Amino acid sequence: MTPRNGPWITALRAFARDRGAISASAGLMLIVFACLAAPLYAHRIAHTDPFDSDVAATFTMHGHDVAVMQPDDNPLHLGLSPVGPTWRAAYLLGADSQGRDVAARLLYGGRNSLLISAAATVLCVIMATIVGIVSGFFGGIVDATLSRLMDIMWAVPVYLFAISLSIVTISQGLRLGPITIESNNLLLPIGIIALVYVPYAARPIRGQVLSLRNSEFVLAATGLGAGRARILLRDILPNVSGTIIVLAPLLMALAMLAESALSFLSIGVQAPAASWGTIIQDGTGLIYTRPMVAFAPGLAIVLTVLALNIIGDGLRDALDVRDTSRRRA
Repeated sequence: MTPRNGPWITALRAFARDRGAISASAGLMLIVFACLAAPLYAHRIAHTDPFDSDVAATFTMHGHDVAVMQPDDNPLHLGLSPVGPTWRAAYLLGADSQGRDVAARLLYGGRNSLLISAAATVLCVIMATIVGIVSGFFGGIVDATLSRLMDIMWAVPVYLFAISLSIVTISQGLRLGPITIESNNLLLPIGIIALVYVPYAARPIRGQVLSLRNSEFVLAATGLGAGRARILLRDILPNVSGTIIVLAPLLMALAMLAESALSFLSIGVQAPAASWGTIIQDGTGLIYTRPMVAFAPGLAIVLTVLALNIIGDGLRDALDVRDTSRRRA
């Protein structure tokens, strides 16, 4: 073991001793694997199409054909309501107002929610790292310009900023020179969510770079004639990587909440695709008769965000070498 790898091995062992973080990681992986298995569940187990609206569909339960849409439980039995949870393979969590399998849509929607939040986090971290390092290391007019730009973005409430950008892009798509991104492309919510959270990640990175810029090892590298590029890549970036790692799961949790809010408002993921936010929106009209339609994706969001926050807390404690008393047994 080399001294260079020592702190990371120590942090990894500290994280492995954190039972809460390990349990949250296992739960998050279970959610991810379940969503990845959405086609297997829908087509091989439930034998339903989560994107096909069919109010006249039937399925077999206890040897009898059961209609997906059934008469309401009012005295006159007027109107139709989707079948409730069967707790069996087909329509495990019931159906929505269009006769679609809620459980299958939940898994397919989770794929999009997880994909958008993870991709937005990666893009946000990349942009925030570049802005934070460049701003903190070069200082002067570069720092002043980037800091003022971040302040302007910070001054706008994050959801208002995201909603404004989404309304503009969803209505007509996005044209970048010869490249056109259609309104139903998942790249739009990914880019919007990543952009609005850049100031929240760039500020702590910039603050750490400001403290590292005048540290002894950076001054020594400068005195030995090392170029700025080498100092940034070999000395600054490795020392802010801990902050970036801690920020990543927290940003992913924020990105998932933002994606759900945008999709709930119909300015995020567009039909026929689904996400947890769109499924909640589908269930608002059934909240009193079939609450599972909205409750299931809401619970999935809560569990995923909770797991990400616990993981981020565990990473913070494991990487905080200055205060070992905060590490959990």
